[in-house]
Amino acid sequence: MDNIPLFINGMTVGVVIFQTAIVAPSVFTALAGSDSSVFLRTVFPRFFILLGALGVVANIVAIVTQDEKSIIISGATVALAVFAYLLIPMTNKSRDEGREKSFKRLHLASVLLTVGILFLNIGGLLF
Repeated sequence: MDNIPLFINGMTVGVVIFQTAIVAPSVFTALAGSDSSVFLRTVFPRFFILLGALGVVANIVAIVTQDEKSIIISGATVALAVFAYLLIPMTNKSRDEGREKSFKRLHLASVLLTVGILFLNIGGLLF
């Protein structure tokens, strides 16, 4: 039971790397502009829901096992995933309305939140 948060840290790192290094770049080479947009608008909410769900499970286990480090990492993972999920409608609306400056800022925020999740969970594996 004590290793479950560590296992979930590894799963979270794997999901983030797979999504950012394999799925997202492949979409732009395999699909036309409107098709890639539809696909990404379907995948990214699910991506952040999955990250949040992994964080919730890790947090519950960490609380039960009283693993303070894992409580902090998993709690922060949940918070960042929820915040990134909540940015999606604003990001999509900015893109749809042609507000590129707003879109770029919101997209950058989403990327930074994802990087934060990645680094938190790498830290959970290493320390």
